[in-house]
Amino acid sequence: MLRPAIPENESQRLKALQDANILYTPTQEEFDNITQLASFICKTPVSLISLVGEHEQWFKSKYGTDLCTSDRDISFCSHAILNPEELMEVQDTRLDKRFEDNPFVLSENDPVLYYAGMPLKDVNKMALGTLCVIDTKPNKLDQDQRKALKSLAKQVEILLELNRKNDYLENVKKELNDHNAMLKDFAGVVSHDMKMPLANMIITADILKAKFGEKLGEEGLSYLKNLKQAGLRLSGYINGILDHYESDSIAASNNEEFDVNHLLEEIIDLLNITEDCIINLPEENIIISSNRAALEQIFLNLLGNSLKYNDKPKIKIDIEFSQTPDFYYFSVKDNGIGIPKEKENDIFKLFTVVAKSDRSGNKGNGIGLSTVKRLVSNLGGNLKMTSEVGKGTRFNFSIRRKL
Repeated sequence: MLRPAIPENESQRLKALQDANILYTPTQEEFDNITQLASFICKTPVSLISLVGEHEQWFKSKYGTDLCTSDRDISFCSHAILNPEELMEVQDTRLDKRFEDNPFVLSENDPVLYYAGMPLKDVNKMALGTLCVIDTKPNKLDQDQRKALKSLAKQVEILLELNRKNDYLENVKKELNDHNAMLKDFAGVVSHDMKMPLANMIITADILKAKFGEKLGEEGLSYLKNLKQAGLRLSGYINGILDHYESDSIAASNNEEFDVNHLLEEIIDLLNITEDCIINLPEENIIISSNRAALEQIFLNLLGNSLKYNDKPKIKIDIEFSQTPDFYYFSVKDNGIGIPKEKENDIFKLFTVVAKSDRSGNKGNGIGLSTVKRLVSNLGGNLKMTSEVGKGTRFNFSIRRKL
């Protein structure tokens, strides 16, 4: 018996095998289907997907045997990977000096007397192992069988690469989730820690104005006004951040049945509208089953923007509703200032501000629409916008129905 040589690129090959993240993983039906098909096509009792490690070969999939591993020194596949582009076929292992006294060949029970293996390569042409078929008697593949075995090996290579990419994406997803969780916790702690000092600052400004307004004069009162407005803006910014990072938990809350128009009426009351405004609700009272808290947050942001970013003497907002067996559809249209074409692609990004100031002269924080998009996405829907500067904006969004 001749021990298999070590490939010249062994260190790179072992690194590629490690990066594939496939060794000693659970069985997968996709791989098992291929070994079964290989045995059927080649008419052999055994088929394996073998991965050659530093000291042993391990079988990702096996058909016709209970063996899981074997020493690399007596491995047939260790010889096959030395020529990554060629199918290695040994028609009678007893007549091949490499294997004539191999323990598998000399075995009394089910000796390996025939072997054919096609190397499995990664995208960088590193041979990771083989797809092989084994028989207990001498054999020979015909041209169609050889072609089929090569094609099946190519499918294994595709599966290995898909597994590697899926693992990579899962790791990226986990890292992003961990980072987002840390950011969410940080935002929550900082925001909560700042809310009380800000509230005290706003209250103090009112107290100073009430007690010492006459003594402060116009300039002093102006300073107090600016101080209070700055506190209110920062408070709104902090509340927006909290709403944004709590949107995932809001979207995860349970569904409930409720009247859409009743919800909208409650939201309109919460907005405490003082401007000359008409809001047209859907014509019919519709009972839906959905996430009420999330929908409330969505409409609070959309209607709030329609009110704030509007320069018309009379604000007009139209709300429409429709449904299909799979989705609820909502539309919010206003006659506001509109959004320039060049900024439409960025409007849903966090901290993106379109207008320099709102109807009251306050600057926005660019959080609301990002929160809306996040909520809609978490509810299985889509959010789209059409707008014309000077004429208004329409937001259309959907929510997947959960029956």
